[in-house]
Amino acid sequence: MDKLAAAEITKAMVSAAYGATAAQPKQQDDDPFRKGDFVVYPTHGVGKIDKIGSEEIGGHKLDLIYISFDENKMTLRVPVAQARVTGLRKLATPEAMAQAMTILAGRPKVSRLMWAKRAQEFQAKINSGDLKMVAEVCRDLQSAANGSAPSYSQRNLFELAIDRLAGEFAGVVGTDKADAIVKLTQKLVDGRTADTARSDQRADRVREEAEAKSSEPAVSLADAPV
Repeated sequence: MDKLAAAEITKAMVSAAYGATAAQPKQQDDDPFRKGDFVVYPTHGVGKIDKIGSEEIGGHKLDLIYISFDENKMTLRVPVAQARVTGLRKLATPEAMAQAMTILAGRPKVSRLMWAKRAQEFQAKINSGDLKMVAEVCRDLQSAANGSAPSYSQRNLFELAIDRLAGEFAGVVGTDKADAIVKLTQKLVDGRTADTARSDQRADRVREEAEAKSSEPAVSLADAPV
């Protein structure tokens, strides 16, 4: 049986939504949410809009977006007037997903911050719902993909990030999440392989240049022109 996430709608949200609706009755959304849309909610990932309807809450009649999340059998209610503020958005475009894949295959960012601070930053990026930020987390925690992560918390954050990314990737390219995770993990592996190859090539060039210099004939002071 579905759970109704009523806790997401606070009194402050009701007042804000009602105030926004009353103050801006003529504003129109250039790209409104519609029934059947797949959307991304920052803290829950990809869901589907089941309906958009009115409901009386806290003495106010509000227009609400009902979003279902099949994996955890939950339905979320978000006031239409507050939808953008909460970070709700439609699925990324294929172009935006391609940019995220480029980030995924890039070189991991090295940080000297303590893990506790880095973990907070990673969690904030995941919860932002921003596609590029989630891809950055996967890239920077990629060691967890092959089981070499140094800690449980690192593996946990990586799995959360790649699950979120896979959910959106699956919706954009039209596949299931399991297949999406396989493809994303392979993208990480390919990126590391290519990066290692580039590093090896640079090392070879440096070594060849050093060998070339060492093989140059030494110039004796006695041979120098007077």
